Order: sequence, then structure tokens, then C-alpha cells
Amino acid sequence: MSDATLIRLSGITKTYGQGQAAFQALKGIELAIGSGDFVAIMGPSGSGKSTAMNILGCLDTPTSGTYQFQDIHVERLSRNQRALLRRHYFGFVFQGFNLLARTTALENVELPLIYRGEATAARHAAASAALEQVGLKGWEHHTPGELSGGQQQRVAIARAIVTRPVVLLADEPTGNLDSSTSREVMDLIAALNRDQGITVLVVTHEPDMAAYAKRVVRFVDGRVDSDSHNQEAA
Repeated sequence: MSDATLIRLSGITKTYGQGQAAFQALKGIELAIGSGDFVAIMGPSGSGKSTAMNILGCLDTPTSGTYQFQDIHVERLSRNQRALLRRHYFGFVFQGFNLLARTTALENVELPLIYRGEATAARHAAASAALEQVGLKGWEHHTPGELSGGQQQRVAIARAIVTRPVVLLADEPTGNLDSSTSREVMDLIAALNRDQGITVLVVTHEPDMAAYAKRVVRFVDGRVDSDSHNQEAA
């Protein structure tokens, strides 16, 4: 693997079920992602894009094929080793925000640092800095119910970046937002890629959101149908 290639999927398949009920969600995926890349993954429902995203984020394992992250063969790792890889290298943003309802924005952002066992003062400082970075300075002690949808997604992004991940995986991050707020969220994600060099992978149905990416990879029927560079990234 070249120094510039952060992730490489080779011959990745994923089959759910057995026998007559078996369903092959991925059918030999070949995909290379460079360090600092910004990739939008598109495709119709059932095309395999979310399955691929779960494998990329170490949330699921392939049935066959190889997944190299830097020099690590991820498909050979144990469940605990994959959890450590996720914890130290990946940040996740979901369509539904996935915030804890009765805890403050600051406490939500601190969660990944608690799992790492970091000291209280360090957690507070890092979470406050992450919230400021996403434009939520002064909102640290508000609960999700006191925030707009766009603000909740900013909290979710702060939680994803508080560990300083190498890769940010966002699954339909604007799916629950209006068009104006969606652009604000994508502007923020693009800035993280541009200014901090975070490698970004975004699953989206929306061409306007995919336009922010440097590359657009389209999945059809469990295969990569096209992989094109976006000459006019937003």
C-alpha cells in the first residue's frame, strides 16, 4: 500500500443469511481511499453503500476479501481489536444525531473520551474546544431538546471529532435537516477536511450534498458502478 493510500478494500463481499435465504449485499468491492480524501458514497436503497460504510467503520466484518487500514489487515482483527481501532481512528456522524437526551451538549461530546479513560479536566477542555470549533460556544450546558436539528447535528459532529480521528464517517448526516441547515452542516464537514486533513466518507442520497466531495463513488447492486473525481467541489 502506498503512503498516500489510507484505506484499501480488495474483493470485499458480504453475505447475510445462509442457503436459500442468503443475500449477497456486496459482490467484490474494490476501493482505495487516500489520506485527506473527501468521498461521497451514493446509490439507491439496497445498493450496498451502508453495508460498505459499516465495514469501513469496523462496525461489521466482510464475508471475504481484504480491508487494509494503513498497514493493518482489519479483517484479521478480533472484535476487541476492531473496537480499539474505531475508538482511536474513527469518528461517526449519523442521520438521527444519536445524542443522549438528558445530558448536556458538553456531556454528549465527552462520551468518547470517557471510554478512553481520560481525566475529567482534560475531557471538559477537549469537549469545550470541539463545541467551539463547530460554532456552539455558549451552548455547552443545553440538552438536545433545547437545540435545533442543526445544532444537534453540530453536537454530534463535535462528539465525532473530539478524539481527533483520522477518518470521519457520516451516514446521511443531513437527512433530517432542511436545505439551508444541510448546507451549513456540509460546510462544516468540508472545513474539517480542508483545514484539518480529516479523511471524510459521506453516504448521501442528495446530489447537492455529494457536490461537496472531491470524489463520488456510486454503488449499484452491491458493486462499485462508478468512481469519479468532482472537479467543482462546493
